[in-house]
Amino acid sequence: MKSKDMVRAGWLMDGSSGSIRRDVFLEMENGFVTELGWNGSRGHDPYEDKSHRRVWDLSDCTLIPGLIDCHVHLSMSGTPDRGEREHQLSRTFEEVKPVIEEHLRHHASRGIVAVRDGGDAHGHTLWYKKRWMKEDCVPVRLKSPGKAWRSPGRYGRLIGDPPPEGSSLADCVARYARSADHVKIVNSGLNSLREFGKETLPQFNLDELRMAVRRGEELGRKTMVHANGKGPVSMALKAGCHSIEHGFFMQKDNLERLAEQQVYWVPTLFTMKAYASLLEPGSLESRVAALNLESQLEQVSRARAMGVLLAVGTDSGSLGVHHGTSFVEELKLLQEAGLDLHEILRAATLHGAALLGVEDECGPLRVGSPATFVALLGPPSRLIESLSRPTVVCIRGVDVL
Repeated sequence: MKSKDMVRAGWLMDGSSGSIRRDVFLEMENGFVTELGWNGSRGHDPYEDKSHRRVWDLSDCTLIPGLIDCHVHLSMSGTPDRGEREHQLSRTFEEVKPVIEEHLRHHASRGIVAVRDGGDAHGHTLWYKKRWMKEDCVPVRLKSPGKAWRSPGRYGRLIGDPPPEGSSLADCVARYARSADHVKIVNSGLNSLREFGKETLPQFNLDELRMAVRRGEELGRKTMVHANGKGPVSMALKAGCHSIEHGFFMQKDNLERLAEQQVYWVPTLFTMKAYASLLEPGSLESRVAALNLESQLEQVSRARAMGVLLAVGTDSGSLGVHHGTSFVEELKLLQEAGLDLHEILRAATLHGAALLGVEDECGPLRVGSPATFVALLGPPSRLIESLSRPTVVCIRGVDVL
C-alpha cells in the first residue's frame, strides 16, 4: 500500500464554509485529500502515524485552495513600451510560445492554479494549449477561446477578429467554438480616458448575440462578454451570456439583473489603477482613470450587497497589469470595495472554479478533492499580503514552487 503525506497547518480557510479552522491536518494520497481534520478530531496525534511518507510542517501557515484568475491574456505582456505592445499584434507562434510559458509560471508562483484566457487575434494561446501544453512542466489549468469576436472596425484588434464577410457571429461560433474551451465576444469599446462615464454603442445587436450564445451552449461552451456601459451590458445579459467582463458604468438595473440571473461578473478593477499610475501624473487621462476606478469600486460594493456572483479576473496583459503579481492587487481592491476575507476567497476560488467548469480540479478543500492548495505564511489576517510570496503551492499533491 502506497504511503500517504500529512500536512500540518496553523489555519485553514476552505473557500466555501466561511469559517477558519485552527491547527489543521490534511492527509493526501495519489494527489487527493483523503482526510481533513483539526486538533483533537482523531483522538490521537495524527503526526505519529508511521504510515506517512512525509509530514509537511506548515504550522506557521494558512492553507487556502488554489486560486483562479478568470480573465487573462497570456500572449500579451503588461509592458508600457508602446513599440512592444504594437509588436504583440504580429508576433509568430514561435515568438509567443515562450511568452505564454513564462506568464503561466508567473501565475503558478502566486498560487494561481487555473486561468481563463480572453483571446488573442491569432489564436496562439489555444494552439499552445492543444499542441504543447501536455509537454510542458507548467501545471496551471488553462481555458482559452482562441480568438475573440468583434464587429468590423470596432475595438478588439489585439484580441480577435470580426466575422468574415458573408458569415454571421453565430456561424463563427458554431465553427470555431468546437475546438475552443469557451466563447469570447466583445460588445463595447474601452473606457474613455478623456470623458468620464462615456458609453460606446454595442458592437452587435440583440439577435446576433442571442444566437451566438445559443450556438455556444449547443456545443457545451459558455460565453464571456466584454461589455462596458449600461446598453452593452444589458444586451449581453438579455442574450443569456454566462459572464460579464469589466462591466464599468453598467448601473443599478444591470447589477440587479446580474443578481437575479446569477450571472458572474468579473470586474477587473486593477486595470484602471494601473492606467492611473502609469499615465502622466495630473493629466486628464490619469484623473479620469482614477475616477473610473472609484466608480467601479462603488459598483462592486453595491453588487456585494445585492448578492451578485463575483469572480476574480485581472485582465493581465493589458497596460501595466502583469501576470501573477496583479492578482494580489485585484484582491486588495476587492477588500477596498468592502468584501471581507471569506467573500474575497470565494470569488478567487469557488466562483472561479464554477465559472471555468473546473470544480473537479480546483475549488474548496474537502475530503475527496484534489490536494491543490496554497500555504501562506502567517495567520489569515495576513493572507492577502502573504500572497506576494507563497510558502507552498501544491497541485495534486506536488509542490510546484
